[in-house]
Amino acid sequence: MAERTPRREREVLMELKGVDRYFGAQGKYGLKVVENVDLKLYRGEILALLGPSGSGKTTLLRIMTGLLAPTNGQVLYRGKPLTGINSYASIVFQNYALFPWLTVLENVEMGLMAKDLSPVARRDKALKAVDLIGLDGFEEAYPREISGGMKQRVGFARALVVEPEILCMDEPFATLDVLSAENLKSELLDLWLENKIPTQSIFMVTHNIQEAVALSDRLVILTKSPGRIRARIEITLPHYRDERSPEFISLMDRIYQIMTKPEVPVEEVGVPAARRERRFQVLPHARIGAIAGLIELVMDRGGREDLHELGSELMLDVEDFLPIVEASQLLGLARIEAGDIELTEPGRRFAREGILERKEIFREQVLKTVQLIQQIHGMLNTKSSRSVPAEFFLNILEKHFQKDEADEQLETAIDWGRYAELFIYDEDSNQLLHEEEPAEGAGGDTETAS
Repeated sequence: MAERTPRREREVLMELKGVDRYFGAQGKYGLKVVENVDLKLYRGEILALLGPSGSGKTTLLRIMTGLLAPTNGQVLYRGKPLTGINSYASIVFQNYALFPWLTVLENVEMGLMAKDLSPVARRDKALKAVDLIGLDGFEEAYPREISGGMKQRVGFARALVVEPEILCMDEPFATLDVLSAENLKSELLDLWLENKIPTQSIFMVTHNIQEAVALSDRLVILTKSPGRIRARIEITLPHYRDERSPEFISLMDRIYQIMTKPEVPVEEVGVPAARRERRFQVLPHARIGAIAGLIELVMDRGGREDLHELGSELMLDVEDFLPIVEASQLLGLARIEAGDIELTEPGRRFAREGILERKEIFREQVLKTVQLIQQIHGMLNTKSSRSVPAEFFLNILEKHFQKDEADEQLETAIDWGRYAELFIYDEDSNQLLHEEEPAEGAGGDTETAS
């Protein structure tokens, strides 16, 4: 198996210390995207950053490259504070970011415009990068004349032509078809392991767990907004990695478990839970139809299925798939064990029954498992008006979540409560109303929050 030539062990190229990043005003009304992030990027490694949508992955990449400054904290390059653009790093973007009026070669040359080079020297370097990345013969083609996979190769060539010490990749394979993505990943790994590029480290932002495990030497998992580091995992499997091996699959399963059980401390993932610190419950943002679809599919497979295989087969991004899995688990319709999803007895009943019976099962489960819905339903039962302002619960949520997340938490609770026929939401009056006895004069027809 090929291995990259060893470099000096654990030499730190870049370091983030206590990094926070706000958008808007810092404080109560600002949006905190990342919080207290300590991160080191070592020479000779591929580091992958995993996390759900909104966890600040791209924000951290932009901070490392100097495109954004942290609100708080330090960014160090080789031990010295980074000021302005990091000239030792380059980026491969998700969306190609090519100039349509320039040829392939001219797009690659754009990466060298900030360098003090003659036109001849620029052209020579660009030609070598084009050849290196497998675009020989397409130098004079325009972006509109080449495929998506080839456009992304141009992006790689443009990033590599400057001979960066750090190659940063922002989900560079996400928009490609499966075959193009696999080919490009394999070729990039060849260049890295065989020392055909001068790059000292690769920093990769991705939502794809399989991709992270296949390529990286170390991965960091972020929590949902604001992004904090939840886990750091060293990957010792030698390249090239057999994605069907028990070791690879076991590591995939563990990462799935860490990401699908955000409430469980990392060291307790996969271990029967003892007593845990009580925290305000976080609702995964999953629609009823998606939850029902997952339960039906697992039931069709005998009631148990491997999460990784299921996610790959459905061709769902992790950030879209995990909330559905988390919701099914939270509601007691399924359990996650050793990287598998298995239906519980209520989940099996839910899969077998018709619409009315499903609502009854869902009502039972949601009243057992969801704190916020328990609170809303309990208060509606005690109020003579059978109504409560939605703002009341929003104020409670804002003590535990950022404003946007508090809005989404309440929206999810309303969606689930409406399906369970426990309460409804009147948009005109901004009131939550008991399903059986709407408040008198509450305002005509009601609409549910979407």
